[in-house]
Amino acid sequence: MSDNNSFRRGKKRGMRFKPSGGFNRRSSRSGVKARADVESVKTAQDEIYNTREHENEIVRSENKAHGLSPNADLESAKAQRQMNNKEVGIVAREGGKSNSDRKTKSESESSFEPVELPEEPAKSVTEKINRAAKKFCSKVKGVFRPVQHSHKEILINAESLETRVAVTVKGQLENLTIERVDDLRMVGSIYKGKIRNLEDGLKAAFVDIGYEKNAFLHYWDIIPSPLDSSYDVVDRGRKKKLKPKITNKDIPKKYPSGSELIVQVTKGPIGTKGPRVTTNVLLPGRYLVLLPNSEQSGVSRKIENKEERSRLKKIVRELNIPEGMGVIIRTAGEGQRKAYFIRDLVILIEAWNQITERVHSQDAGSCVFEEPDLIERTVRDFLTEDIERIVVDNANEVDRVKQLIGRVSKRSIEKVHRYAFSEPIFDRFGVTRQLETAYLRQVSLPSGGYIIIDETEALVAIDVNTGSHRNKRNNKKEQDKTLLRVNLEAADEICRQLRLRNIGGLIVLDFIDMKGPRDRRDVYQRMRDCLRKDKSKTHVLPISDLGLMEMTRQRQSESVRETAYSDCDHCSGRGKLKSALTMSVDIQRKLGEIIKKRDKFEERREQESDFNLRVNVHPSVLERLRNEDEDIFIDMEKRYLVKISFRSEEDMHQEEFEVYDANTNKSLAKIGRGQSS
Repeated sequence: MSDNNSFRRGKKRGMRFKPSGGFNRRSSRSGVKARADVESVKTAQDEIYNTREHENEIVRSENKAHGLSPNADLESAKAQRQMNNKEVGIVAREGGKSNSDRKTKSESESSFEPVELPEEPAKSVTEKINRAAKKFCSKVKGVFRPVQHSHKEILINAESLETRVAVTVKGQLENLTIERVDDLRMVGSIYKGKIRNLEDGLKAAFVDIGYEKNAFLHYWDIIPSPLDSSYDVVDRGRKKKLKPKITNKDIPKKYPSGSELIVQVTKGPIGTKGPRVTTNVLLPGRYLVLLPNSEQSGVSRKIENKEERSRLKKIVRELNIPEGMGVIIRTAGEGQRKAYFIRDLVILIEAWNQITERVHSQDAGSCVFEEPDLIERTVRDFLTEDIERIVVDNANEVDRVKQLIGRVSKRSIEKVHRYAFSEPIFDRFGVTRQLETAYLRQVSLPSGGYIIIDETEALVAIDVNTGSHRNKRNNKKEQDKTLLRVNLEAADEICRQLRLRNIGGLIVLDFIDMKGPRDRRDVYQRMRDCLRKDKSKTHVLPISDLGLMEMTRQRQSESVRETAYSDCDHCSGRGKLKSALTMSVDIQRKLGEIIKKRDKFEERREQESDFNLRVNVHPSVLERLRNEDEDIFIDMEKRYLVKISFRSEEDMHQEEFEVYDANTNKSLAKIGRGQSS
């Protein structure tokens, strides 16, 4: 009876009844056709500017230019296509957050005690009085309006060779950025480049920006592009000047070899690829992003409140933006006064004027604007109202941070604190212990489950396992709840690990199988909610029929794994070595090949019984040859009338071996690491 009632309630809401099996179950062929139909749908945005074709074409051309497979990275573009067309309908059917997203009262009310720091002594009597007055006022305000602390902190560890910035929420590491002395701050930097050559087949130009490898500039990135769907476009009421449309055919004439142009790096050099650049320059500020080559303006869609977006759109229309330029209001601008945007715009215009002066005075192949260092970028991108404390362990950098914050908000200077303890700052705040997970293949979950992260050239594979988490009851409902709980924990941790490890590109997630469609939707919704914290662009798809979730994350630089580690000299980055058994098989095969070649040219093998072979191997392999496989080589000696001896070589690699003629000491074969016989 209850089931019938629930079904009627579903009918009233406009839900469709979909039987799980029987004659009405869709075949795999119909599913494929449905997916093809979805992928072929074009949005209004695509009719104006084919963003998907743009992305696919750039990836193909860049791969061809660097000698890679053209379709090596296209799966990420496919994932984006599917997400853009599917997610709207799915979200509409979900109707909000699920019950599983709601944390229990005990979890939400868990107490957290922040690390106490000694207060710096007051420099004057006036400062003492001001501090006492502020403490009294905060206590009075706390009585009438209890303060809800987010316990969000920024920890800055500034050393001679490396600077690390960690963002923590209630002691948990949420974001980590590392910058070293020899790191190139290319992404976001602006260069005066010169076109060296045009590849019409690739629809790309190679631009000299002063780097060892020419930058890759696709034709799509030369043509002025409109704002993507992540921004609300603002109509400022200005008359649009009719500009001649530029197509791919016009670019070789408009930008021949030797042409100079201003470009901005959008993606740093990764592996064998050089940097990727664009002429659509963006100059980011605290609350605004200046578009010096575009008249379009917009507001970030991450600001979800419609009333607030309307207010910000009004502010954009009232700003005195120079002709031919546009602005974008960043997420940090939510709730800010108009005066802050005016001040930010003045600073950005002044910076752009300095850039244009350098363009006229400097030669091609030089940097005219370098992206600020890590500390300055942190103040620009992470200093929001919910940041309660900024702790710096370097005295010189404390003053610098205060100076940088003073340009943005003078009242926020009080949030900066000097860390003066002898214990390392990351150790005292518990960050070092959490950082260890960023370099491990396996990451544990609170419930006892764990996730496995494997980075490959094509994609990143993440597997979720229950581990030691077992449900004591045999009740099916309880088992389903257990699986859902582990998957939700995994979704939270996966999003966190993507930020910590700086993983980008195509990512495939293998969650624990869940039979209920509602549970799968809950996990998908949790992933979307957690990815909102990510400053990089992300796209995620619902769990497929195969039980896999696909997503993409913007990749601008190498991951933490690629930056901090180099390939192992022994395994060549595989993470595994050939076993002693495998080496024994290879040695037998190579010896058989050498003996057969000798028999081919010698008519009377019986007269050549003094044929002696010596094999040099690693000690671990020799142990196998002298014990388990000794009988095999004795039989080989009898069959082929040959003598075989083995010698241990300590300096030899485990996957190497050498075969010599023992009589003449002539080398007959030499197999190196990674080779097979």
